[in-house]
Amino acid sequence: MKTNNLLQKAIPHVLAIVAFLIITFVYFSPVLDGKTISQHDIVQAKGAGHEASLYREKTGHYPMWTNSMFGGMPTYLIAADYPNSWTTKVGRFFANLLPEPANYVFLYLIGFYILLAALGFDAWIGVLGAIGFAFCSYNLINIEAGHASKVIAMGFLPPILGGVILAFRGRYWIGGALVGLFLGMHIYGNHVQITFYMFLTIGFYVLMELIVSIREKRIKPFLIASAVLGVAVVLAVGSHASRLMTTSEYSKESIRGKSELTPKPATGDDKGVNADGLDYDYAFRWSYGKMETFTLLIPDFYGGGTMSKSIGKSSAMYNALMEKGASDAQAKQIVAQLSGALYWGDQPTTGGPTYAGAVILFLFVLGMFIIPNRIKWWILGCAVFMTMLAWGKNFFLNDILFTYVPLFDKFRAVTMTLALTQVFLVLGAAMAVQELIRGDYSWTKLQRPLIWSFGLTGGIALLFTLLGGAFFDFRSDIVDSQLAQGYGDWIIRPIRDDRASILRGDAFRSFLFIVVAAGVIIAFLFKRLSPSLMVLVLGAVVLTDMFAVDKRYVNNDDFTVDRRDQQRAFIKPTPADEQILRDTTQYRVFNYAASPFQDATTSYFHHSVGGYHGAKMRRYSDVIDSVLAKGSIKGLNMLNTKYVIVPDQKTGQIFVQQNPEALGNAWFVKEYKIVPNADEEIKAIETFEPKTTAIIDKRFEKDLNGLTIQFDSTATIKLTSYSPDHLVYESNAQTPQLAVFSEIYYANKDYWQATIDDKPVPHFRVNYILRGMVVPAGKHKITFTFISTTYQQGEHIALFSSIALFAFVGAAIFLSAKQKNKA
Repeated sequence: MKTNNLLQKAIPHVLAIVAFLIITFVYFSPVLDGKTISQHDIVQAKGAGHEASLYREKTGHYPMWTNSMFGGMPTYLIAADYPNSWTTKVGRFFANLLPEPANYVFLYLIGFYILLAALGFDAWIGVLGAIGFAFCSYNLINIEAGHASKVIAMGFLPPILGGVILAFRGRYWIGGALVGLFLGMHIYGNHVQITFYMFLTIGFYVLMELIVSIREKRIKPFLIASAVLGVAVVLAVGSHASRLMTTSEYSKESIRGKSELTPKPATGDDKGVNADGLDYDYAFRWSYGKMETFTLLIPDFYGGGTMSKSIGKSSAMYNALMEKGASDAQAKQIVAQLSGALYWGDQPTTGGPTYAGAVILFLFVLGMFIIPNRIKWWILGCAVFMTMLAWGKNFFLNDILFTYVPLFDKFRAVTMTLALTQVFLVLGAAMAVQELIRGDYSWTKLQRPLIWSFGLTGGIALLFTLLGGAFFDFRSDIVDSQLAQGYGDWIIRPIRDDRASILRGDAFRSFLFIVVAAGVIIAFLFKRLSPSLMVLVLGAVVLTDMFAVDKRYVNNDDFTVDRRDQQRAFIKPTPADEQILRDTTQYRVFNYAASPFQDATTSYFHHSVGGYHGAKMRRYSDVIDSVLAKGSIKGLNMLNTKYVIVPDQKTGQIFVQQNPEALGNAWFVKEYKIVPNADEEIKAIETFEPKTTAIIDKRFEKDLNGLTIQFDSTATIKLTSYSPDHLVYESNAQTPQLAVFSEIYYANKDYWQATIDDKPVPHFRVNYILRGMVVPAGKHKITFTFISTTYQQGEHIALFSSIALFAFVGAAIFLSAKQKNKA
């Protein structure tokens, strides 16, 4: 009998999984033909981590350092492995059950379904909620952009919330098991910013439960739940100790850490440079406009995205071009090129809007009227708070948080909080449907909340349909001025007309979907639809709504790469790359043909002066701003930039220039200059001659041991053996010399350990970013080896925590089953 009961209970969940598979492969049907998407961030990540990946193939382990990007940096946030983190292995397994990118949508669906199933929702409401969450446009746009870490973190996030709620409802063990297991897999996603926002929302829930427990004098259950969850969190975090410890250390050296330079004072709208953390303007560059929030209800309220698909021949732009004498083909081509200019919001670029779904918003608002328990206030509060955070520089609260809340100034693109907003909107919508079924509602009882919900969603959509043009001028100062310069002032009017038309069209679209959803609920109230049929129809309406919008941004046209050959398809060598690769020595390349400091594809083939990373080293970033971005040849020389890739301005073809002044892997200087601080050090390297002079901060003066250079013109120093984390040089000089190594200085705990003839020696910083060393007379072997003791310690902690976590989860499942059997 027990077996039959288990099978009966499992059937709805199995059917739900089958439905998810069908929906996923219908949306991503090209996957079945072996196709995949060329995702920008995935391409960049492949370029950045290629040297480390090749080294792993050769040696069996990832190096802790790579020289392929920004002159050199740790690989902690580029390509690394954590063999003792069992949750990493489990998370990787579940995140890659299906081929990309279908695996990510499936992960979204399963993750949210687990949340609703854990909270006792009917299976088909779970399917409805999972669809609503998975196909929020923000989630699909993240997939298209290749934000894999964000996608994985969001996919594993919902069950964590479910576990927290269960624990505080008295189901301590199963709640703790969910939190421990899924938090471990969530951290595997390695998106600290999403984790930070998640814990903010969990903190609000715990605070709410604390207040209620004090008021109702139920402290003991609260303490038990907190203790169980605390153990689960500690073990889950501990299972990623090596990842988190090294990331924490590196963050201090990255642009999220403290600069040695004197902060730039604020002037006017410029907030200046943050001395410890991201600069204000950089952190809030992507900020959602307050009115742009209406994209949650009306998808292209602000024109779509800066990479929108063409709006075609029905547009005012097309008609205006035809009136100007353009041919049909010319007009369609220009309209396609200018479709991205239809976006008129506050963000510099965007892949598309955060559309949570008109039906989901309608159900959410209805839920806020009819959900009977206090959880709705947490859901509403988190949805509103996360949305306000997304406003960034457009809302005063963020200035306060940026200044006073720990870690808040370490993150950029605060629009990311909308990923959390959609979780709570869909959760509220699912709870509304559950309440409709279980609450014994009649038309009389539901009439008022239904009318209010319709008015606050459908009514607003209808208002923008009829009067949208009266509220806005559809101006985008920067975009419009660029268009006027390129095409003339005449193009502005049709562009703005198209923006207005798009708003009205999508507003009416949302209104119609809300009318249909309201009609379905009314039919249910009048017994024209059964509860199951109501949920099924609502799910179909949500799916139809979301599918159609998502296809504007991620569709079959994006599947341009054969998955079986994706490595070569993503990054192909140019003739310039092939020419440079004939040189087998160690050198760096500066690629002017790409955006040098926003592109990592060069790193796939070469050691690059540039790169692409959200957390590059602050010291290197300082030199980019002060020296390299200004085209300093001396800066390139000291970085051993032997080749420069440049485009021909007339033909667009790229060609290679060899730099004869590149200083090589190491050299001896004739003199050194001591400067009092980092400000003077970076100022000096803007004009000095790196071949003959080394600039040294006064704090490193003691490492010179009173050196007086008697320059030996016959002295030599050369690199004899190269691995990313192990460098060997040979020197020969008649007198003690000061050597400058064209390698990036990394101050954190002296991880680069230097020896001369296998005996430890100090090295120090020169020229603000390079390494220097006093080399004695004679012939010597000099080595630099990167050893991360923090990583090694973290791996021991991760192994212990992984064993304890899985033991905890097993015990929790056993105790939960035992309690259930007793009941």
